[in-house]
Amino acid sequence: MFQGQAADALALYASIFPNFKTLAREDYAEGDLAPEGTVKLATIDFNGAILQVIDSPVPHAFDFTPSMSLFVDCADEAELTYAFEVLSEGGEVMMPLDNYGFSKRFGWCRDRFGLSWQINLPA
Repeated sequence: MFQGQAADALALYASIFPNFKTLAREDYAEGDLAPEGTVKLATIDFNGAILQVIDSPVPHAFDFTPSMSLFVDCADEAELTYAFEVLSEGGEVMMPLDNYGFSKRFGWCRDRFGLSWQINLPA
């Protein structure tokens, strides 16, 4: 649940991950509860997982929490590095890219929209 930035977030994620596809999207129209053009409901297919994305029509004080994050296995070091650099830009690095023993390379970040990502290169 975003607060007005869902369209920008979806565009960013689709630019990073080729398997991030918007299957359906309905935006708020003029006169709706939320600003026109913000995302009322989008259905996403991300590596076979179906996700629902919205822009909340009601302002709220809470945000995404790192206790729920998207975990992504990358095919190679270049894919992992690129995804991590783009996602962490303007956000927060919680665990920098490194070998933590459970994978070849791993990083955990929060993107500029507040969504938490665990980016992994499997052993």
